[in-house]
Amino acid sequence: MTAASKGASQTALCGFLNVLKPPGMSSHDIVGFVRHQFGVKKVGHAGTLDPGAAGVLPVAVGRTTRLIEYLEHADKSYRAELTLGIATDSGDTSGKVLERLDTFEMPSHVRVEEVLARFRGDIVQVPPAHSAIKIGGRRAYELVRAGRAVAIPERHVTIHTLTLAGFDAEKHRLLIDVACSRGTYIRTLCIDIGRALGLPAVMSFLVRTRVGAFTLGDAWTLEELAEAGAEALLPPETMLSGLARYDLPPARAASFVNGLSTHDFHIAQLPADAGIVRVYGAGSFLGIGRIDHAAATVTPEKVIANPQDFHNR
Repeated sequence: MTAASKGASQTALCGFLNVLKPPGMSSHDIVGFVRHQFGVKKVGHAGTLDPGAAGVLPVAVGRTTRLIEYLEHADKSYRAELTLGIATDSGDTSGKVLERLDTFEMPSHVRVEEVLARFRGDIVQVPPAHSAIKIGGRRAYELVRAGRAVAIPERHVTIHTLTLAGFDAEKHRLLIDVACSRGTYIRTLCIDIGRALGLPAVMSFLVRTRVGAFTLGDAWTLEELAEAGAEALLPPETMLSGLARYDLPPARAASFVNGLSTHDFHIAQLPADAGIVRVYGAGSFLGIGRIDHAAATVTPEKVIANPQDFHNR
């Protein structure tokens, strides 16, 4: 019997785990660990972390995997170490060295601050070829490994905050804290900062400190997770605090979990921009609903509650 059996049936396990991914394991490895530890096949993660990176990796268990797509849109925060004077084909220290400067003058602290200011706000990035972006249905890194040329389209992202957390002139390293929108590549940000300083650069280490409401301070190590089991599970709606809440009329909970829309004049009280909402009924979180303000209806989009629990209601 696994640790997850403490206080919960394997078939009933449902929720999010805030996992502290260690360096050296892939995000897929973490999913495999959770499957084995909890004895549940349906497990998924949000926001892939490279094997060399560490930090917050939200993992969904059971029916909660249906909510992963909403977490993918969450803002994220990172602490990254940037090493100047070296360039690799991957943008981090795992790649082939393309350029190395034996001697160079380290830019001043003031100069670094001036450059960082250019990258705050809305910026344009070209993600690295060694990335998981799909090109023609295949991952970019797979095409690179097959010896094919890869053209990655640019993307617009937002850097909410970018601060200099450390400056090591002797080792040519900068430590930066970044809060950013989805789709931001920190490796690319490090390379572009170096380019703006007139120097090659790589991301030499990365820790993700936040994904939406999941923070590094609350994350569980794998050892802690193995001991805590189901006690580490967070309710499915944990990551949906940014969505408006809608409470169904009591008699319509069973209808919602069985895929039926509900007409309700109280929908007019929701914010006008509330397109999707957290839906509650019969004292439970039921799932995600889509609001049609003109028709005053809510239609199930993602049902998380088990319909069998409402069969006789």
